[in-house]
Amino acid sequence: MISRESFAGWYRNRFVWIAVVLAVSASVAVWVNAADSRAEPADLRGQILARMRTTLEQADPGQHNHAGHDVQQAATGQPAVVCGVRVYGYEPAGVTTLAEVRTVYGFHFCGVVEHNSPWDVAVKLAGPLIMDMSSEPAGIQVVEATAGVRFVDRLREMFPDKYAEMALKEALPDSEMADVRRRYDAAAGL
Repeated sequence: MISRESFAGWYRNRFVWIAVVLAVSASVAVWVNAADSRAEPADLRGQILARMRTTLEQADPGQHNHAGHDVQQAATGQPAVVCGVRVYGYEPAGVTTLAEVRTVYGFHFCGVVEHNSPWDVAVKLAGPLIMDMSSEPAGIQVVEATAGVRFVDRLREMFPDKYAEMALKEALPDSEMADVRRRYDAAAGL
């Protein structure tokens, strides 16, 4: 038979073990949530930036072709594309989740990676764009001048006024530009 003292000791130790298990579980949950937040930013603008960058970098460079660039695929297949992006705004404006975002107005600056080729001579694709987030993959529409329509006029046709004004004045922030160069150099083996 179990004595009262041994039962009391076991009973107290059981609560200690339960407390330890709960503390470890809570720590693991915090760690897993922290890892998840690094994979996908918690803020909506950060999620949009990540989706834009991923979409542009995974798209065939031909989808980026504008301003007369002709991007040739390497013998190994689709060349790598490294992009920096900026969000001017999105619609509908009041949404709180990425799934609710339908249209993004922004800017992209991408370099097509060629092995051992420095950034300064890489083919670059840049300019304001509209991304249709309602499709998978997201649709990419770049602003281009067309026959008889100047770039500025085309931009004003495609973008809401508040975003058009931003697009005429703002490109990539310095931190994003530095990140694009760093990632390009790594992809090019430099």
